Amino acid sequence: MNESFDYQAAGRDHLWLHFTRHSTYEDGGEMPLIVKGEGHRIWDSHGREYIDGLAGLFVVQVGHGRDELAEAAAKQAKELAFFPLWSFAHPKAVELADRIASMAPGDLNRVFFTTGGGEAVESAWKLAKQYFKLTGKPNKHKVISRAVAYHGTPQGALSITGIPPLKEMFEPLVPGAHKVPNTNFYRRPEFVGDDEKAFGRWAADRIAEAIEFEGPDTVAAVFLEPVQNAGGCFPPPPGYFERVREICDQYDVLLVSDEVICAFGRVGQMFGAAEFGYQPDIITCAKGMTSGYSPIGAMIASDRLFEPFKSGTTAYAHGYTFGGHPVSSAVAMANLDIFEREGLNDHVQQNAPAFRATLEKLLDIPIVGDVRGHGYFYGIELVKDRETKETFDDAESERLLRGYLSGALWEAGLYCRADDRGDPVIQLAPPLIIGQPEFDDIEQRLRSVLTGALAHL
Repeated sequence: MNESFDYQAAGRDHLWLHFTRHSTYEDGGEMPLIVKGEGHRIWDSHGREYIDGLAGLFVVQVGHGRDELAEAAAKQAKELAFFPLWSFAHPKAVELADRIASMAPGDLNRVFFTTGGGEAVESAWKLAKQYFKLTGKPNKHKVISRAVAYHGTPQGALSITGIPPLKEMFEPLVPGAHKVPNTNFYRRPEFVGDDEKAFGRWAADRIAEAIEFEGPDTVAAVFLEPVQNAGGCFPPPPGYFERVREICDQYDVLLVSDEVICAFGRVGQMFGAAEFGYQPDIITCAKGMTSGYSPIGAMIASDRLFEPFKSGTTAYAHGYTFGGHPVSSAVAMANLDIFEREGLNDHVQQNAPAFRATLEKLLDIPIVGDVRGHGYFYGIELVKDRETKETFDDAESERLLRGYLSGALWEAGLYCRADDRGDPVIQLAPPLIIGQPEFDDIEQRLRSVLTGALAHL
């Protein structure tokens, strides 16, 4: 940092932060400045140390401060800093596409690079529309996704997103995106009782119902995360994806596995579809591909979807200047080297039960209603009454999450997410390198904050 530079004034006057209420800083609040990261820890400009309990933003899988990733970026920048993938290629993009295709399930062998996850989702919807036009089904353009699901901020991806408050100020959005229930077993309909498989069948059948209602000849794709992020980490019930795959095959609808968060070890395998045993037609991914050391994303499509583009004058008229950037591609290759050398997927598989068990200790706190998730990806739902599962109203949620929890967690030295895009939750997705000592540390910090939460309502 430049000691003579006023970062607070410059940040307040010129930096437009993402998803941020700037009134906090206009009213004199200090803008946190993160200046260093090492392993699972980060430091702010005052030298205070924090646990990075969210891996930046579900991103930094291998941890902060990896010299070899910085060195891979520098080496590539010296050799070839930039060239687009518009009718040309460069070696690192070819190598990375080959490597990702070898890891992706089934016949997902075609890799279209973007610079992030929202762009990958946007690319998938556009491909679905063009594919069906090229194969004689031009009316298939609609998409189905789940309530409270987040799929990105571009206009198409935002239409697929199922969070109304994020959408209303940008309407009208791209038409044709329809919503079905998610897999929040904690908030399941009463009639399914405690039968997770029955709940999964019910939730999947709502997709078939939506396709029938809209007309199978108009629906192009279903977008689902392996573990839904927004709302607080909803894993799939047993049999859910098996039934969804049957439905998609029945109605000739593409199954898009949106793995912007769940890919690259977050749930214990390179791809969440493999972890949960289903075969998608498209995977969208980003974040963990480089562990955040350089921006990149990808849409991975099946051979069937590429077939119409292999001959004649047909082209997918879509692209991004920085998609598959040489530096990002080189960093991704080095990041995947670390995954293999250190066995990070196996590490997550072996330690995930202990992470769950450690977080479940928090269920003795009256405000904690549910602990759910998979791998190194967990949500803790907060409730006003655990017996009735009564949640907080908007004013109470505002006081709890923004008035108390966000600041208290930060003061306790834990960076994570306090979120109310559904019912109030705390989300955790730490770097994949941690183990039991760090689980215990996270649990103790959460306990100290949550124990005092009710007093602040």
